[in-house]
Amino acid sequence: MPAEGENRAEYVARINRVIDFVEAHLNEELPLDRLAQVACFSPFHFHRIFSAMMGETLQRFVQRLRLERAAAQLLNDEKRSVTEIALDTGFASSATFARAFRNEFGMSATDWRKLDDADRKMSKTDRNDGKAATDAALYLHETEGRANMTNALKAEVEVKELVPQRVAYLRHVGPYQGDNALFGQLFGKLAMWAGPRGLLGPSATFVSVYHDDPGITDQSKLRTSVGVAVGGDVEVDGEIGAMVMAGGKYACARFRIDANQYPDAWNALMGGWLPDSGYQPADGPPMERYLNQPDKDPEGKHEVEICVPVKPL
Repeated sequence: MPAEGENRAEYVARINRVIDFVEAHLNEELPLDRLAQVACFSPFHFHRIFSAMMGETLQRFVQRLRLERAAAQLLNDEKRSVTEIALDTGFASSATFARAFRNEFGMSATDWRKLDDADRKMSKTDRNDGKAATDAALYLHETEGRANMTNALKAEVEVKELVPQRVAYLRHVGPYQGDNALFGQLFGKLAMWAGPRGLLGPSATFVSVYHDDPGITDQSKLRTSVGVAVGGDVEVDGEIGAMVMAGGKYACARFRIDANQYPDAWNALMGGWLPDSGYQPADGPPMERYLNQPDKDPEGKHEVEICVPVKPL
């Protein structure tokens, strides 16, 4: 198996290929599947890897490069119209470009052309104030960013074979990130169904399955299933459904965290451990398995195992 540094170097090389491809094709459509193919990563997990290593989402990266190229063209080629530049840098219409440009630079493209150099530099400073780390280069995240992710959270990662598991679930469609009350309601409703059926004993296994990546799918369309492991003889009905979680090789990372640290835990696994591991994500949804009851923990901590299907790099 390649050394740890070689594994991460392969991840860096794949992300760099995507960056180079985006820069060379900014005026074209750049769907996720196309960029995942360039990176040789599963489309299902590519966005998480990119975000964890680059410090910004793939969508944000592409739009930022388009806007920055447009801003330069506005200054360097004053004979071209704003609409021509908007279409040349990959925007579907001048109206879409106008909204995005104003959000990014705090002014219209026409006003941007009128500013002198000092005012443009001041505008850029104001725009980046307090969020410089968001646009950090890949190599920053490769070194000190990597150390920050792995040291901030203590994780035990084990690659293991999981057997297929039948799960009775309650599904939610819509936003969920950071909404602890929502998960409390979902698991509470699931428990009301599972309790009378004798499924809430000490050995009960509760999970959340994430069918979509929140960095890709519109928030209103995100599908999340909270579930409890059940045997094949347990019948479900109504809003309680049943599915079989696929078995296979998973990277399972254990964390003891506060309720607001779930995003940090995911980043520590996807951007910290995974690039050094010799593995890459395989197709299939990831899940969280819950190992304690936070309301009964002396420190109120969440003990969780994040499981992502993997295959050799």
